[in-house]
Amino acid sequence: MEVLQTTAPESSFAADHQFHLVANSVAKLVETARRELERDQEAAKASLVTASHILQAEIERCSGANGSTTGGLAAWQILRVRAYIDSNLHRTIHIRDLSAVARRSPAHFSRKFKLAVGESPHAYVVSRRLERASHLMITSSASLSEIALSVGFSDQAHLCRLFRQAFGQSPANWRREREIPSEVTSRTGANENIP
Repeated sequence: MEVLQTTAPESSFAADHQFHLVANSVAKLVETARRELERDQEAAKASLVTASHILQAEIERCSGANGSTTGGLAAWQILRVRAYIDSNLHRTIHIRDLSAVARRSPAHFSRKFKLAVGESPHAYVVSRRLERASHLMITSSASLSEIALSVGFSDQAHLCRLFRQAFGQSPANWRREREIPSEVTSRTGANENIP
């Protein structure tokens, strides 16, 4: 049985404390990204993504406190769900899993997620998969079928269909347009004759 609690609006002290916690977390993540940029770009990107999610959740929390959005999920729920999705893109993600992370029933979670984020959980997962696939197409030489499977699509055709709907062109054409010339020559073996 779920117990309903009513709380008074946050006091100024609590809001300031919350802001300082968020600001410190974001500052540490940005500093980590700055340090890791030369050594480990993936770690730097992960820190920046996390900082971005924290800032977005704080913006949503503040706008919710000002009455511009009502009835969505709490900031901690959004953060946990986004982190869960990002770390599990490679596998099937069910609404029951996401609702368990947010500690809500599946139906309640789906409604509140759409209110908070602006799209259904399924649409959000698909968009995150497409973003990750786009990133991998630019940063790796993996085949489209490998990329499709690594981000949770059932096969390359599934990726191609959804990618074309979202971006208006095939993943192969999109990738070709963004390919760096030095990568093209190294993939084709043009540099093999250079001593």
